[in-house]
Amino acid sequence: MIITKMALPRRTFLRGIGATLALPLLDAMVPAMSAMSRTAANPVHRLGFLYLPNGVAMNHTGINYWKPAGEGGDFVLSPILTPLAPYRDQMVVVSGLSHGQAESLGDGNGDHTRSTATWLNGVHPNFTQGAEVRAGVTADQVAAAEFGNETPLPSLELAVDLNFLVGNCDNGYSCTYLNTLSWRTATTPLPTENNPRAVFERLFGDGGTPAQRVAQVRKDRSILDAVAADMRRLYRRVGSSDRARADEYFDAVREVERRLQKAEEAPVESDAGSGLERPPVGIPDNFGDHVRLMFDLQWLAFQADITRVFTFMYGREVGSRTYPEIGLTGGHHAMSHHGDRPENLERYAKLNTYQMDLFRYFVDKLAATPDGDGSLLDHSLLLYGGGMSNPNIHSHNDLPLVLVGGASGNLEGGRHLASPLETKTPMTNLLVSMLDKSGVHIDRLGDSTGRVDLGTPPEPLTGV
Repeated sequence: MIITKMALPRRTFLRGIGATLALPLLDAMVPAMSAMSRTAANPVHRLGFLYLPNGVAMNHTGINYWKPAGEGGDFVLSPILTPLAPYRDQMVVVSGLSHGQAESLGDGNGDHTRSTATWLNGVHPNFTQGAEVRAGVTADQVAAAEFGNETPLPSLELAVDLNFLVGNCDNGYSCTYLNTLSWRTATTPLPTENNPRAVFERLFGDGGTPAQRVAQVRKDRSILDAVAADMRRLYRRVGSSDRARADEYFDAVREVERRLQKAEEAPVESDAGSGLERPPVGIPDNFGDHVRLMFDLQWLAFQADITRVFTFMYGREVGSRTYPEIGLTGGHHAMSHHGDRPENLERYAKLNTYQMDLFRYFVDKLAATPDGDGSLLDHSLLLYGGGMSNPNIHSHNDLPLVLVGGASGNLEGGRHLASPLETKTPMTNLLVSMLDKSGVHIDRLGDSTGRVDLGTPPEPLTGV
């Protein structure tokens, strides 16, 4: 264990064979951080970008499914946004923004591909199904370049779908564009990971050979067993409140391990002749279980400051996933082409609300986790939305977007910001503003033309 003098450094690890466990922020770390101006009252910034494929049910047939009624602080949450009601004061719904670079611009069809490829960079992707993929550096990677030197991982790229599709996926566009949101450079897309065990190993697996790590898992051992000696030394060095905080964190790690093992032990049923694709071993069969497990892993990563930036894809565009757990047996993409029929819109809104319920699960976890003088949610800024609004017409205007979190005291929440639709304000203006609120200042991103006014909080956190 890395411990120096009287206080613990923020980067304290418990080590064992095949395991490295980073610790959450403890009171014993604050004195060591003071010299670097990283006190409990001056927290780190965290950013998350969560992507919805195939658009959402917007405002049709007299019902506002997504877009709130009213503007400014006087707005009424729509049915899809209702799960976030407890966090109204820490949310900003942003409407009226567009992605002009997701339009055809002479490339023909391929709106689904361009929705994903442009969402975080505002750069029209190169029209190719070969190796000449090119887009633009994404907002998450701009932040990762700023924060990455202070964390073990610069960023995490998470998903629920496999990322191995190659060749032509959407009207002449390479599948690469559909597989990820994140681009480190204009020609370097970052692969996503959908296997919870692989994410866990990336967060906590270290030391020993791959064979030793696999053997540890097969022995049904916890990572906590591997670092037990360092845990005992830690408990002797910290006070009772820090021991209680560490216990909560270790319990959370153990619970995630238990669920990983349960998923790995589940039998893989045969679907021979059904045409349905079964998930690989270790990936929960139920969509909600899979999403919640991935959220728990990201929650652990935020607690231990393993990374401060992540992207998460709820699915791949044009995907055909079904959701029998909520009574929806039609394929996702097929459901999105609702034809403006009320019964179809109601079904699609049901799916979008389910997706929001899962996001609320993650927000609840962040809000309940202490971090310095606030919570993880207080010190995070999350963007939830998609690159397509009305999927029935493949619209890239009036995109569904909502910000959640306190941005370390820098976000004025409780508002609906509505830009005039006719101006087609680039969504990248919002991304530049998000980076500003997180302490990352750039002049321009993609096709941005300015900034979105995210306001000044009336009572900033002390020291921010």
